[in-house]
Amino acid sequence: MLSLKSHVVSFILRHSRKKAFSSPENLQRWIAYARKTEDYRPPALLKARLDIAETSVGGFPVYEIAPTAGESRRILYLHGGAFVFQMTSYHWVLIAEMAERLGFGVTVPIYPIAPEHNFHDMFGMVGDVYRRMLEETDAGDIVFMGDSAGGNMAVVLTMMGAEKGLPTPSRHVLISPGLDMSLSNPEVFEAERDDPWLGIPGGLEAIRLYSAGIDRSDWHISPLYGDLSVLPKTLLLTGSRDLLSPDNLIFAERARAAGVEVDVVYEEGMFHVWPLIEMPEARRARDSIVDFLTGEPTPRPARAPRRTGTAYAARPAAAAE
Repeated sequence: MLSLKSHVVSFILRHSRKKAFSSPENLQRWIAYARKTEDYRPPALLKARLDIAETSVGGFPVYEIAPTAGESRRILYLHGGAFVFQMTSYHWVLIAEMAERLGFGVTVPIYPIAPEHNFHDMFGMVGDVYRRMLEETDAGDIVFMGDSAGGNMAVVLTMMGAEKGLPTPSRHVLISPGLDMSLSNPEVFEAERDDPWLGIPGGLEAIRLYSAGIDRSDWHISPLYGDLSVLPKTLLLTGSRDLLSPDNLIFAERARAAGVEVDVVYEEGMFHVWPLIEMPEARRARDSIVDFLTGEPTPRPARAPRRTGTAYAARPAAAAE
């Protein structure tokens, strides 16, 4: 049974954030308003709890949460926001919980976003961040974690790094990632009706603003079409009320076919990036992330549905694939 909190959040999203993605014009208005109000800095309460240092790469801030004594593992966290919005306090709360529960160091780049910047600026900066991490940390001790657009960036960054001969990170944690921007899957249009947050018209505008003219079916924009075999062991979290979910499940299938170990947490009734919002379903998802990164098995809330033709049929078992 879905929590009361999840129903409330879903209602609020449908009558607020959903409007931002209802048209290109609305997205542009939301971006303009966001530039006046966004604050990407760690909240004061978290700065008091954690050892957070600020550096910079290419003139853009990078926050570093120090690991616990003797811990060598680090997370590169790439925030979501449709490539056009800055990270939020919700991201920071999740990051802080991961840092405290795991003891890992966490690197958080405030990467350049659109429309002021584009694909090349974004990946130029985060690529430099990863190279700097590799100077200090073995790739086997690095995890890429990202939500939404940040999940896309984690996969694309790994693929781009592999092309350049860089070692791949040890694991991926992808929270509601955007993996196929081509809109070639008709199920996405069906899923949009049940999604209380995302909409296709505004989403296409966000892609136009950041993609630097690269075709939407190119793997740099839609990593579903890239070489999935280079990816590390992956935890993919997706919900049944997220328009990105159908493509997420196809990604899991194709990655497995390419030899990648993929663990899917599919939460019935959940919307886009639900693990960022404090509610019972998010706590389960965060437990799944911690268990995945520490290697401790735990029952999952649901299996990903099995694809049957072009439809998804749910399976009743409770453990993730």
